[in-house]
Amino acid sequence: MHPSIEDYALIGDHQTAALVGRDGSIDWLCLPRFDSAACFAKLLGDEENGHWRIAPKEAKGAKGADVCTRRAYRTDSLVLDTEWETEDGTVRVTDLMPQRDRAPDVVRIVEGLKGRVTMRSTLRLRFDYGSIVPWMRKSDGHRVAVAGPDSVWLRSEPEVRTWGKDFGTHSEFEVAEGEQVAFVLTWHPSHEPRPARVDPYEALAESVSDWQAWAARCRYDGPHRDAVVRSLITLKALTYAPSGGIVAAPTTSLPEEIGGVRNWDYRHCWLRDSTLTLGALLACGYQEEAAAWRDWLLRAVAGDPAELQIMYSVAGERRIPEFELAWLPGFRGSAPVRIGNDAVRQSQLDVYGEVIDSLSLAQQAGLPAKPHVWRLRQALMDFLWSAWREPDEGLWEVRGPRRHFVHSKVMAWVAADRTVRALEENPGLSGDVDRWRAMRDEVHREVCERGYDPERNTFTQSYGSRELDAALLLIPRLGFLPPDDPRVVGTVDAVRAELMRDGLVRRYDSDPTAIDGLPGNEGSFIVCSFWLADALHLTGRTKEALDLFERLVSLCNDVGLLAEEYDPVAGHQLGNFPQAFSHIGLVGTALTLFDGEGDRSGAGASDEEGAG
Repeated sequence: MHPSIEDYALIGDHQTAALVGRDGSIDWLCLPRFDSAACFAKLLGDEENGHWRIAPKEAKGAKGADVCTRRAYRTDSLVLDTEWETEDGTVRVTDLMPQRDRAPDVVRIVEGLKGRVTMRSTLRLRFDYGSIVPWMRKSDGHRVAVAGPDSVWLRSEPEVRTWGKDFGTHSEFEVAEGEQVAFVLTWHPSHEPRPARVDPYEALAESVSDWQAWAARCRYDGPHRDAVVRSLITLKALTYAPSGGIVAAPTTSLPEEIGGVRNWDYRHCWLRDSTLTLGALLACGYQEEAAAWRDWLLRAVAGDPAELQIMYSVAGERRIPEFELAWLPGFRGSAPVRIGNDAVRQSQLDVYGEVIDSLSLAQQAGLPAKPHVWRLRQALMDFLWSAWREPDEGLWEVRGPRRHFVHSKVMAWVAADRTVRALEENPGLSGDVDRWRAMRDEVHREVCERGYDPERNTFTQSYGSRELDAALLLIPRLGFLPPDDPRVVGTVDAVRAELMRDGLVRRYDSDPTAIDGLPGNEGSFIVCSFWLADALHLTGRTKEALDLFERLVSLCNDVGLLAEEYDPVAGHQLGNFPQAFSHIGLVGTALTLFDGEGDRSGAGASDEEGAG
């Protein structure tokens, strides 16, 4: 039986990440970066596309061999313990990826807890997203796999016998109470010498210690602190340490509808995440991570403002061509499997507002100043001066015609507003404050005239349309209108009435006749429901906001992770997993509801990921 998306847990080393199933199988791993080709791609195919399973040997009477009895992260860490209780005894597999020195390692430690259990390890390496079977050989007690640029070494301590069968590497061994067997899988470029070995037991101790020390820095001490800390750990795990960039998710093509075509590659960094990410990190005490993300942002957007992209690769690369992998059938048959993302070429004017708001937030929070930041902000505003009047594809990356999306115009207002504030509060800055104030007023006036439906008392998705958009919930949080404005209250009520299904919020009407241009449907977008909780609180309906927040926290899987979307009818998570923006939403709403200083994230916008 194919697992569900929520059946997976995450391990990672701040440069890439793996998904581990309840059955003890690592079904997704890209090496050496988040956006590299996968060597385990069973997630989007089957066992022949690569996986590594360690679990009790399937045998008559062996209870729980197929699915674990329980699993959990060690407290405040990304070290995963998976346990099986069988008739022969109890065994635990501990999975981690230690923070790398030079090469990425996957460490799996098998420990007998009770009785004596026969274990089976099955390793099928398949480079290039499951398409290439490597050449396997033995060398100095190791199994070595080589194909093209990739080389992987497998060793065990103490050494266990391995054999090859069906283009896989197998081993079988017993562990009794108190005994341990450790496996280490190490990748390196095939033209380079084998990297130094890591001690698996030292790596375990150091990983637990490092993660717990990092988590202890969290300043949030309100309700659901465990969920907030887990969300922050997830964001840290999705950070590409060499650059400071944070990927939207470590996966590609997990479907927004089982069997559907809304399958996108999220292993990249979106500018739209910037302000909310900065706000969450700063509010919870993570100045260094916030500064690293701000610095990634500055490097990524450097250049001609007219060529600003909505997303970049983890190190800031601009080219993210989209193509399909025909040999992978997709998660539960949800094809196509896409690599890269053509939405990188879209015009989405809201990102200018997000970037400028992020830089304003960083300045207000006291992050170390950068001498060229103000010049960059001026250049972005000079471009936006005329560009804001143009239609665009909007924050959801729809692949239909361009429109005058209300959220894009509101974010243009945010850009002008933050620029005016900066000039008013810092007399030493140079700039035409009257020009930007006039732009701010003009944008505000136009949105209120052309983006508002007085008959229904709600703002709309685009000028002249009747459709709604969950991003309209951000209007009070962005400061565009005060929360008690009747138009804001009416918009919140309209979104609840028209976009809420089974207690959760959809992004917009995804009917094929609407703006989407895509067949099929999708689940409820998790971060949009967090936005609704924020809006309810801001408009004085805190009890309803608290109830919704409790519901959303309950959607986390057994190890505290959230995907992009949720199907409330089927009761399953949907979309790429785990999703940074869902976890940012959880942290932000917790701060809004329970933190004494309220939500300090300041900006808004959606997740990057829409229909592409």
